[in-house]
This record gives sequence, structure tokens and C-alpha cells, in this order.
Amino acid sequence: MTRRTRRATAPFALLLAAIATPAIAFCGLYVARGDADLFNEASKVVMVRDQDRTVITMVNDFQGEVTDFALVVPAPTVLEREQIHVTENAVVDHLDAFTAPRLVEYYDPDPCGPSVLEEALAFSNAPSAARGGIARARVDALGVTVEAEYLVGEYDIKILSAEQSDGLATWLSENGYGLPDGAATVLGSYIAQDMKFFVAKVNIEEHAKRGGGTLRPLQIAFESPKFMLPIRLGTANAQGSQDLLLYALTRTGRVETANYRTIPLPTNVEIPSHIKSRFDETYKAIFANTVAQEGGAAVVMEYAWDMGWCDPCAADPLTVQQLRELGVYWVQPGRSAFGGGQDVYVTRLHARYDAESFPEDLRLIATGNRENFQGRYVMRHAYTGKASCSAGEDYRRDLPARFEKEAQTLASLTGWDIAEIRADMTEAGLDVTEPPEPQPWWKTLWQD
Repeated sequence: MTRRTRRATAPFALLLAAIATPAIAFCGLYVARGDADLFNEASKVVMVRDQDRTVITMVNDFQGEVTDFALVVPAPTVLEREQIHVTENAVVDHLDAFTAPRLVEYYDPDPCGPSVLEEALAFSNAPSAARGGIARARVDALGVTVEAEYLVGEYDIKILSAEQSDGLATWLSENGYGLPDGAATVLGSYIAQDMKFFVAKVNIEEHAKRGGGTLRPLQIAFESPKFMLPIRLGTANAQGSQDLLLYALTRTGRVETANYRTIPLPTNVEIPSHIKSRFDETYKAIFANTVAQEGGAAVVMEYAWDMGWCDPCAADPLTVQQLRELGVYWVQPGRSAFGGGQDVYVTRLHARYDAESFPEDLRLIATGNRENFQGRYVMRHAYTGKASCSAGEDYRRDLPARFEKEAQTLASLTGWDIAEIRADMTEAGLDVTEPPEPQPWWKTLWQD
């Protein structure tokens, strides 16, 4: 996938820059997944939530000169140094792979051979603080207080409080955090909620010591009765819609949005086998069509499952060490996460949002629903042997109708033109027979 140089896009942040091997499982063979890398301008955020305790991991999807990176995040309290951490991208990438919608494939057995029980059952389902350099009197006049300053990994961090949005906007602008239009109004709403502001820039020297490269995810840990994800600052800085991938880890069960509809992804449907090499574009179309059918203002649940197991596995479950790195403090070192027993439930939510369709921050709720769910698409390869028996003849005769049903399913999921799908399937050797035009109901009314 081609990625263009762009600003960081952590969804609830105001990102201000000067410029902007698969294993065979009981339910099939996993062959492809629709992970976050399919989507341009996609942000990944991990939220661990237990009672009032929250740990947020923010992946900075940033490409460009690190001197151009700047980040502002509303926070419920003044964070101490030990509440801020830097982790590696690999652990979030692993979680993304584990929870991604997946394509599985089956091969039809010989219709003239013995029946296989498993086959029948399978389809049951900036530089440092010195750069700011403005006088203390100037800071006081703007009503901005620098509550704390830290160096965390390759980031210079400040924790700010503010009395009014204009003063905070001025302070940010004077310190190299260029403001997009409309940001001051959004800042004012957070000030009214008595929220603080976590701001970060890259410390060039520390970044160079690490050998440069990709910026690592920032993490913050805090306590707050509010379970929410502030996204409106991100919309103030965005050009068009953005994709948010939210991975929520709890003890209780699924996480849903309280102020927007949370809808499950269409799942467990059979689609034509010719899309195996085109699953990336197919899944993107499925997601876009799902959102469009909800008027663009719904959050899509792509995965919800106990962390201890998966079926089929798009990646191995996370280890206890990885879970603790993400903030899952209640799991115990020395125990295996695989096989259950860790009491960790993961929900993957996917939103495509802009200021018009998502005018409010995401308010979240941890439910007690532990029913497993995954975005799963089934691809069945037809048997190509001789099958010289009456059952084989029946199988061959029924294939075109099956292919037609798969074509109609794909058209319904993606919004693609059914005629083009049929043509692609025919070119791939799938003999699609279009159903006859329905006859008027009265044609056979008085026929014997």
C-alpha cells in the first residue's frame, strides 16, 4: 500500500505540524486479514480499562521530519512522570493482527467420497522546553500553567492547564504548535471540563541516540470515572475523514460506544473464491459499505473475544508480557495467556469519522457481554475431481446456483455492481448462472 507523507493522526489528539505460518483450525484455514495497514490516515489506540483505571497507548502514524511532529491530548488530570511511558510499535501491531477481520478457506470434499463430520459442522457458523523560551510573565498573562515537564524516551512532555481557550491557543502557537481553524472552540470545551493538556514534541538528541526511525507509541495511565476517547481535536486538524482502530482490553466483556451506534461487522458469509488475491480491496469495500448503510455515524465492531484463544487465529494471542506492557496490570507474570485463565477480553472497534458525522467525543461503556464475535469471511473452493456418481452429478448441477448466491452476497456486502462480479467470476472459471427473470404471479395461477 502506498502511504503519503502526512501528519500524525492519533484520533483524539490535536496533531500540529509545521508541514504537514498459518495453522489449520477446526473452522478452516486462515489466509488473509483486513488489518489497520489497509487504511490511509488510520490511527491505532489501545485502551485498557478496569473500574476507574485507564491506560491509553497512542500510535503515532507519522511520516516526515520528526521536527514537524507535535501532539496535544486532553487528559483528566496532571500526570506524574511515572504515569507516562513509551513502548514499541510491535506490541500494538501484534494486537492489530490478532483482532483483524479474516478470510478463511475450505476445499469441498469429493461428493462421491465418505461424508466428513467436521466439514458439515464447520459452517455452523520539538526540541526541548528551552525552545518555548517565552517569559514567565507571558505565560501567566495567557492563563496557561505548565504543571509539569518530563523527558520520556524520545519525547519532551509538558502537562498544561489553562483558564481560557484563547490563551491556550496563543501559547500553543507561540511554542510551535500551529493551530488549525476551529481548534480554539474545541479547546474551550475541554477547559470547561477542567481537563489538562498533555503536549509532546520530539527531542531530537534523544531520537538520534536511538538511531532515528519510527516514533514509538506514547502511553499514559490515570484514574478517571469518565470512560471516553476525545476525538474532536483530531477532526479540527484533519483533511477529510479518518479511520480509528480502537482496541479495548477489559476484565468484563465487550466495549461499546454509548453515544453512537455500535454495530457488528457482517460476518460468517460465503464469498466467491476468486477474491482471495483481492481481499484487501474487498474488505475495505465491505467496511465502507457497512458505514454508509448506517449514515456514516456508526462505530463498527470487528472483533470481540477472550484473549486466551482464537478460532481461526490470524496471529498468536498476546503474551502476558505484552499484555502488561499495554497496561493490563491484573495479569500475572509467569502464566501463559494462551489457553485462557487471564481474564482479558478484547474488543476491536473501527470508526470512520469527521467533524460532521462525529460531533461528540466517544463515550464508552464496558459491558458484561462476553459473547465471542469476529469478522470472518468464508471462501469455498469447488471440488475439481471426476466425481463420477449420482451425488457428483447433483454437486456439479448445483454449483452455478451456489456461485450466483456468492456473487449476490459479495455485491450486498461491498456495493459493487453484480454484473461486474459475475464477469470476474466467469473469467476466474466460476460458472455463474444468472437466475431467470421472475414471472408475474398470475402466469401460473390457473395452470393445472
